[in-house]
Amino acid sequence: MDVSIKLPLAMNLQLFAQDGPGGEKTEPATAKKLKDAREEGKVAKSKELNSAFELLSLFLIVKLLATTFASGFVQTFFDVYKKMPDVTRDSVGGFRLRQAQDLVNYSLFQILRILWPVLLIALLVTFLTSLVQVKWKPTAKPMQPKFSKLNPAQGIKKIISKDSLFELAKSIIKVLLIAWIAYSSIKDYANELFMLYEIPLNSAISLVGKIIVDTGIKISLFYLILGIADYAYSKHKFNEEMKMTKQEVKDEFKNTEGNPEIKGRQRQIMRQASQKRMMQAVPKADVVITNPTHLSVAIKYDTEVAPAPIVVAKGEDYLAMKIREIARENKVDIVESKALARSLYQSVDVGQEIPPELYQAVAEILAEIYRKKTA
Repeated sequence: MDVSIKLPLAMNLQLFAQDGPGGEKTEPATAKKLKDAREEGKVAKSKELNSAFELLSLFLIVKLLATTFASGFVQTFFDVYKKMPDVTRDSVGGFRLRQAQDLVNYSLFQILRILWPVLLIALLVTFLTSLVQVKWKPTAKPMQPKFSKLNPAQGIKKIISKDSLFELAKSIIKVLLIAWIAYSSIKDYANELFMLYEIPLNSAISLVGKIIVDTGIKISLFYLILGIADYAYSKHKFNEEMKMTKQEVKDEFKNTEGNPEIKGRQRQIMRQASQKRMMQAVPKADVVITNPTHLSVAIKYDTEVAPAPIVVAKGEDYLAMKIREIARENKVDIVESKALARSLYQSVDVGQEIPPELYQAVAEILAEIYRKKTA
């Protein structure tokens, strides 16, 4: 073998080694592979999209209920402030632990009472966003411990991988853009901010709240655009990773549906068994109706079994000749009728009764056979 032949062969072997059996992954993932991947927790999902909807819902609810939140927090502050002396008011002016614990519990309860709409909506938004992305099919497999996750080499490989570098670059760009949006939004309120010390407390709180909410909504909208783009990229990346080679598709088909060669062999065995049973029924037939060239149909009429004659065997070519041979050996009458043989062969399966439209023709043949036997 010369060099001109060896080089292409080596290149082909190298490509085969890279792509694996079956060549490149060009085939879309099958339903089974997608199902298996889903059970392993591998789905196309964007965390950015979840965060975007959570932030947007958070700031919108705060904007809608800002007055309620503000009054609630101010009232809670005054209530806690009034109760502060009780924490240190004892016989010697020391610290009273029990009263301090009660005050902390009261503060937490009031905060939860004020913020429960935000917490509930955040929970619902997170659930619905995840449901829309990956549908509802919980699995515990991703939580199962795997020793491969404890491998330091694998951890280092993930840290310096192409995906981790891409995520790092994306995070840096995201932080810079969010900082620019926040700066641009706050800059519009620069004059008001310099006057905070001159305005009443309630007005100052209202102004700061408005700045925070407006800035938060702008950042959330930016995050939403980023999340949609990230989800589209994740979906594309997932589909590419799930692609299969032609050989993988064939192997999966063999594993799920069975090897075509084995199934073909099974069908052949079933046909042989069916033909054997059919041939065993020919000696019990009343008549075999033939088309002299290639068709034979054996009929049995037993009123205790069925109200009409039944086709117990049929065949064409070699099988038709075999039916006639067995009929001759067992002295079963053979009647030639081209049209009737063709109609019976095409319209009646083995084990079925003949159709009513053929009753007359078959009855005449059976009557003639019975007459000869009784003569």
